[in-house]
This record gives sequence, structure tokens and C-alpha cells, in this order.
Amino acid sequence: MTASGIYVYGIVGRSHPLSAGAAGVGEPPAPVRLLPADDLAVVVSAAYPGLRARRRDLMAHQGLLMTLAEAGPVLPMRFGMVAPDEATVLAGVAARHSEHAAVLERLDSRVEMNIKITPVQDNLAALIREDPVVRRIREETRRHPSYEANVRLGEAVAAGLRRRAAAVAARLPAEFAGIAGIGGIADDMRPGPDVEGCVLNVSFLVPRREEGRFRGVAERFAADHRDRLELRVTGPLPCYSFVAPEPVPARA
Repeated sequence: MTASGIYVYGIVGRSHPLSAGAAGVGEPPAPVRLLPADDLAVVVSAAYPGLRARRRDLMAHQGLLMTLAEAGPVLPMRFGMVAPDEATVLAGVAARHSEHAAVLERLDSRVEMNIKITPVQDNLAALIREDPVVRRIREETRRHPSYEANVRLGEAVAAGLRRRAAAVAARLPAEFAGIAGIGGIADDMRPGPDVEGCVLNVSFLVPRREEGRFRGVAERFAADHRDRLELRVTGPLPCYSFVAPEPVPARA
């Protein structure tokens, strides 16, 4: 199949190792190479027509970045970054060279850890005791049962569970700050986009040496509040949340 451009995975230092036989997106998977750019290098492969956000290609993109990150800092690109040719890629890197170098230095030996928190759905008795709004609507429903009353009660319960979980989840960042020693357990924190069902979606920039301690704090927080929330840790991840979005290269 004839290539239709250059697919860009990320930016690394020029001496960053690349595994023999590294492959990226496409069917068959395109061979990956380093495109030198002064003291940096761009991780690229051929881009083929018809590239879409299929699970196979999304996983190939993510997997390559994870492998690269294990060997050193990577400035990751979002899926689907395609340039018309090498000259366009190199011009874009040159225009922001000092910025890219500074980001790579900041990301060295660090990973992104994401936490998502959702409300528990099976603690109605505690909610009724604590939430006067839910308690009132429940009493009204008992006195005047109807389909509409049941709907109102269901909506009130869902909102109440969410409020309980959100109130506790708001304390999570302080939990990490409260035990931070010299250097801290996390260097930075960025809120993520709204996720349906979640009361908190936040990513932390964590030194690799602190990953175990980070997980331990998250697990203890979840255990201490298991009656109100469920917590999921995802990572280590490429540090997408801690780099500025790269402009999409212009096509010829």
C-alpha cells in the first residue's frame, strides 16, 4: 500500500533507544524509525490512506509510547498526528525546539497516573440518614406513591450518592500533598475531561520511584471511604496531560 504521509508518535532525545522491529499503526503494522532533529528525534512511521481510530491502531499507538517511555522521557502525540512529509515534521520541531527540550527534561523519570472516582450505588440507608432532601422525597413517595414519585426518588438518590462521593473525592489531592516528603509524591496534577458517572477524573505527574507509594495512598483512600466511592487507578501512562497540544501539521 502506498504511504500518504508521515505518522508522528512522539518526540524523544536523539540518543533514545528504539527496539529492533518496532512497529506502529496500520495493517500490516508500519515499521517505526527515529527522525533526527538536532539533539532531539521524532518517532515516525509511514502513514497509509484510510487510517481510522480503530482499536487495533489505538492500541498500537499507545503500546509504542509505553515502550518508549520505559527507556526514557517521551513527549507523546495524540493518535492521528500525520504530516505530509519529513520536512514539515522537522520544521514543526525546530519551531518549538527549546520548548520540547524543556518538556522532555521535566518528564524524565516520570509517568502519568490517572485516578477516576465514581459513587457507590448500594448504600441507600446511609444516604437517607445523612441527606435531608432524599429523606423528604422518600417520605413523600411513601405517602403518595406513583410512577412520577418513584422517578423523582430515583433521581434524588442518584444525585445524593454523587454529592456524597464528590465531597470526599475533593479531599484526594490534599491526601497526596499531606504525605509528600522532600520532592513530593507527585510533581503536578491536572484535571481530566468530564467522564459520565465520575465525580473526579484527575491525572498526576509522578516520579517513577514514587509509583508504589502513590498506589498505596490511593488504595488507603479508597479503603477509608469504601462506603461512599469507588476509585480506579490507571497507569503508568505516557504523560499526555502534562504536555501542550501539538498543532496538526498542514497538508500540502
